[in-house]
Amino acid sequence: MTQQRKGKKFLIYFFLLILLGSLNNISINNTKLESVKNINVTGLINLEKEIFLKNILDLNLKNIFFLNKKEIIKLIEENPLIESYIVFKKYPSTLNVKIKRTNFLAKINKDGEIYIVGSNGKLSDIKFSTEELPYIFGKPEIKDFITFKKILDQSKISYSQIKNLYFYPSKRWDIELKNNIILKLSRDNIKDSLENALKVLNDKGFKDLNTIDVRVRDKIIING
Repeated sequence: MTQQRKGKKFLIYFFLLILLGSLNNISINNTKLESVKNINVTGLINLEKEIFLKNILDLNLKNIFFLNKKEIIKLIEENPLIESYIVFKKYPSTLNVKIKRTNFLAKINKDGEIYIVGSNGKLSDIKFSTEELPYIFGKPEIKDFITFKKILDQSKISYSQIKNLYFYPSKRWDIELKNNIILKLSRDNIKDSLENALKVLNDKGFKDLNTIDVRVRDKIIING
């Protein structure tokens, strides 16, 4: 009798284990079949966010467990408005995308169209900005401009003072300020030539300046 009871108990536990396992599998399968219902995007505004969401939805995301990460990352990294990002899932059906938007630095003509240069080194459509930004004349590589902008940021010049930037085939830069004074900078010693130009610019003894030419090392030419 004791052996029979033990046998019955074993069978009961065995069937319970199968039943519970089946229920758990059904639950997991149902969760896996849950589609992506919510996509939360932060960091972009208005039209930027609207276009980005549309592009995400065009990927036809289905099950949150089987999202194609490569497709999502490719879409994000091709967006010129995005500096950096974090993507994370919130189960069972939400995708969160946290974005750091690029800073707009200047306007430039590229193949007959006006674009905005971002701090990420990418070009965005002019429609995404109403900011007053310096205009770049010439045809620099965007990486050359980003390098030049970093030098400006390390100097005592206020970027908000700059009206236009001129880039020459020799890879030399001129700066036109909003007061119409032009700073002609050296090609090879940008930082030093900029510091020399600013010394003259900030010297109250010099009035009615038009041009400060510091292209030649240790030489300053002033035109009034």
